[in-house]
Amino acid sequence: MKALADGLGTKSMNEPYLCSVSDAARMLGVGRTKLYDMIAKGEILSMQIGTRRLVKVASIRALIERLTGGAA
Repeated sequence: MKALADGLGTKSMNEPYLCSVSDAARMLGVGRTKLYDMIAKGEILSMQIGTRRLVKVASIRALIERLTGGAA
């Protein structure tokens, strides 16, 4: 509940915060290799939980905003 009080819980519970590399690649229309390259360059934020690499959905949105100049 503290996250909600801090304003971190403003996102709908139905919207995911993280997605798989495959899902992120599909969203962006690129291959997994290209996505891993973007992660290595810091263009897309990700984290590892156990053995899984997960991508921050917000970083996908931010990338699109940067590339389109906010016209997305």
